[in-house]
Amino acid sequence: MQKIQYFFEKQAFGVCTRLGEKLGISICSIRLFFIYSSFLTFGSPIIVYLSLAFIMNMRKHFRRNSHPSIWEF
Repeated sequence: MQKIQYFFEKQAFGVCTRLGEKLGISICSIRLFFIYSSFLTFGSPIIVYLSLAFIMNMRKHFRRNSHPSIWEF
């Protein structure tokens, strides 16, 4: 079970982890919320999840490609 959890945490986008850290909520409860709400609403939270993943990835990309400071040479 630990290998499966590790695989999904590394291969997934990290949206639940990031939300949990920002909001101070347990990561497992956020994941359960996404799972249960996906079943109840026929997958619409998946669109929210993918949107958040896209935004987080773009922010990481912009930070990585920002102008270097004089201390980074």
